[in-house]
Amino acid sequence: MRAHLALALLAVLWVSAPSVANHADGALGDADALLDCWTGTFDFDAYESRLREAIRLYEEALPLLDPADVVRQARVLNCLARAYFELAQAYLTTDADRKAAYEQGANCALASLRLDPGFVAREANSFRDALSNASDVAAVFWYGNDFGCYIRYDLLRAFGGGTRDVVACYERAIALDETYLGGAPLRSLGCYSAQVPSFLGGDLKRADELLRRAAEIDVNYLENLVSLAQWVLEPAGDRAGACAALQDVIARAVNPEVMGAWPFYNELSVRQARKLLASYACP
Repeated sequence: MRAHLALALLAVLWVSAPSVANHADGALGDADALLDCWTGTFDFDAYESRLREAIRLYEEALPLLDPADVVRQARVLNCLARAYFELAQAYLTTDADRKAAYEQGANCALASLRLDPGFVAREANSFRDALSNASDVAAVFWYGNDFGCYIRYDLLRAFGGGTRDVVACYERAIALDETYLGGAPLRSLGCYSAQVPSFLGGDLKRADELLRRAAEIDVNYLENLVSLAQWVLEPAGDRAGACAALQDVIARAVNPEVMGAWPFYNELSVRQARKLLASYACP
């Protein structure tokens, strides 16, 4: 009797394992397609529902993945960190919702980092040292972005070392690949350096250098120019320079190839540029 039960269980496992894998593959394929801003025509308003569905599918597929396949797990976790960040940046309207989304995104990126045994070993002694030696640029960058936004709502963690953890993330991402996402590590560290107080590492001159370097890497990633205008030029009293940078953004946005290079972020940047142009009373 026990032998028959054992054989039956093996048969179920043999049949169900491919089925589980196929389900995970299907869910991940659908999620990847939803997160893809570059295929077809990008619809900014429709992207919110696509993000939400992509998050649902990634989270559904994640526990079904082979535990030994850390590369695939890391990719899914990094996609989740990105999706939560984009959802909060563009579509969520309350502080509570944004805080929760950034926290979820940070947790996903941190889980991705912890798939590396070397990170875990270093983390036991120093979390910042672990960040500064991590090797996955996507996980490092998205942890910095999500956690950096999250601690705006958690000042205890911000003043308890969180801001320096964020800086460690961006500096490591720059070391790994400063060109990632159109100079994103440079841009993010530049914006962060411009906004935080000097006693927490803020440095307007450094922010200027970082944002100009990001624009050199990819001037058609329009957030590079918007950030330079908003966080460096205007605060430094260079209203004319800020207006010129913002007007450059609007001029570049007329080109469909420019907008198509970074559909989601360039749309956000154009909207922000128009607001700032009006706010600064640019000619």
